[in-house]
Amino acid sequence: MSREDDFDIRRQHLKNLSEEELESRFWELAGKIVDPIIELAEKHTTPSIERSVLLRMGFSSPESTAIVENAIDRGLIGKGAGHIVYKLAKAKNIDYRDAGLSLVDGDSWDEVVSLFKGGAN
Repeated sequence: MSREDDFDIRRQHLKNLSEEELESRFWELAGKIVDPIIELAEKHTTPSIERSVLLRMGFSSPESTAIVENAIDRGLIGKGAGHIVYKLAKAKNIDYRDAGLSLVDGDSWDEVVSLFKGGAN
């Protein structure tokens, strides 16, 4: 099976571009390819991703699971478990670890719900 060489035809729109213009064009097109993936990642998550974020923040697996399950129960998982912990810590002016542990204990969830459902993200 042979393929007809059409390189010269396909490169017509690029042949007069400088090296800098070609590089710029490459990154523009690369961005267009990645944009839908970034949008998908920004708008969708899973419990395992959220647990992973919390693990990287220093919470244990059982602690992470408790926070994620409570976030799901309250319809907040889309806000991000790490973001929930961070926002609570900022609102209470406490360490994020203490904020997360209060969520694990079942405390502060009403405050979290009001922080996110009150319109402020």
